[in-house]
Amino acid sequence: MALPEAIQAARRAQRLAQQNIGFSLAYNLLAVPAAVAGLVTPLGAAAVMASSSLVVILNALRAERLPRRWTR
Repeated sequence: MALPEAIQAARRAQRLAQQNIGFSLAYNLLAVPAAVAGLVTPLGAAAVMASSSLVVILNALRAERLPRRWTR
């Protein structure tokens, strides 16, 4: 019974990792050029970067909330 649960956990972790990579890519494609162009203040860029890191971490923590389908 442990193998199906492990496969489910691995698939969920992979989906969350792909979401995090996509979010980071979108952030870097939008925010970094804006900061380089001077459209965002350094404090604003730092705040957005910190908040994007927080979003990625919170999204990754969702992997801990796996539903238990099989009892031991």
